[in-house]
Amino acid sequence: MAPDITTTGLTKAAIMPTRAYVTFLAGNGDYVKGVVGLAKGLRKAKSKYPLVVAILPDVPEEHRDILVSQGCIVKEIEPVYPPENQTQFAMAYYVINYSKLRIWEFVEYSKMIYLDGDIQVFENIDHLFDLPDNYFYAVMDCFCEKTWSHSPQYKVGYCQQCPDKVKWPAELGPKPPLYFNAGMFVYEPNMTTYRDLLRTVKTTPPTPFAEQDFLNMFFRDVYKPIPPVYNLVLALMWRHPENIELDKVKVVHYCAAGSKPWRYTGEEQNMDREDIKMLVKKWWDIYNDESLDYKNTVPAGEAGAGDEQKNLQAFLAALSKAGVVNYVSAPSAA
Repeated sequence: MAPDITTTGLTKAAIMPTRAYVTFLAGNGDYVKGVVGLAKGLRKAKSKYPLVVAILPDVPEEHRDILVSQGCIVKEIEPVYPPENQTQFAMAYYVINYSKLRIWEFVEYSKMIYLDGDIQVFENIDHLFDLPDNYFYAVMDCFCEKTWSHSPQYKVGYCQQCPDKVKWPAELGPKPPLYFNAGMFVYEPNMTTYRDLLRTVKTTPPTPFAEQDFLNMFFRDVYKPIPPVYNLVLALMWRHPENIELDKVKVVHYCAAGSKPWRYTGEEQNMDREDIKMLVKKWWDIYNDESLDYKNTVPAGEAGAGDEQKNLQAFLAALSKAGVVNYVSAPSAA
C-alpha cells in the first residue's frame, strides 16, 4: 500500500529539531521595529532557527503582515493579567508583560530562547539550545540604577554584579537569591509548568518589576546564570565596566532610558556616551540592511535553512488544523 503522504510529511517535520527563538509584541506602537530588527539580526548571525512572535490580539494586521514578510512565525495569544485590584504595585507598562507566560504553552518546540523586542543579537547564540535541560538560564541583573530604589539591595548598596564590593549585612538575614533579567532566557515549553505559572500568578500580588519578579520567584530553584555577553543590559557599561568586554558581547539589550534605537535622541542620561552611540548605530546598520530582508535572503542560496523553515511551518499548520496550537500566519519562502 502506498504511504499516506500527509502523515509521512508530518512525521518528517515532527522529527526536526524543534527549537526556536521567541519574542513578544503588544499594541500598535513602534516596538514592531524592534522585532523586525531582531529578526534581521538573527539572520545576519546565521541562526538556524526561526523567530516566533507571540502577539496579543491588539497588534494590528499591518504589523502582523510586516512580521510575516520578515520571516517570523506569528502566534496570537490571549492576555494574562495579574490579580484584580493588585496592579497598583507594579509599574503600569510592565503589567501586560504577564502575557509572556503564554509562551510556556508553545510545546511544539522542545526548547526556546526568549528575547525582548528591544534586544539585538550580534553573534550566533544557537549553542545555547544545547545547554542541559531542566534549568532556566538567564543573565544576572544589576541593582545599582534608581529603578531599583524600592529594593533592599539598592538601599544597602549591595549588587550581585560585584558581591565583594559591599557585603550583605548579616543583620538582614540570608543574602538575597540570585536575580536575573528576564529580557533574555533559555527555557523549555511545558504544559505542566504553564498551568503552574498561571495558577501561581493568580495568587501572587504584582511587584514593581511585575513578570520579571514573578519569574525570578517561580524559577528560583532551577535558575542557572550565564555570562552577561548573552544579555548586555546597558547600565552594566557604566555601573560595572570591569565585568564587560564590549568586543565579545553577543546580545545587547537596549533597556536603559532613551536607548531604544528607533527612538534614540542621545539626550537622556548616559545616552551621549560613545559606546552607546556605537551600539545604536550597529542596530540601525542591521535594520536598514535590505539584503537581510527575508525575501532577499531565502532564495539567495540558503535553500537548507529555507527548507527547514518551510517544513516547520507545514508542521505548525498541521497542528493548528488539528486544534493543537493557535497558528496565526507564517511567511512563504517564495
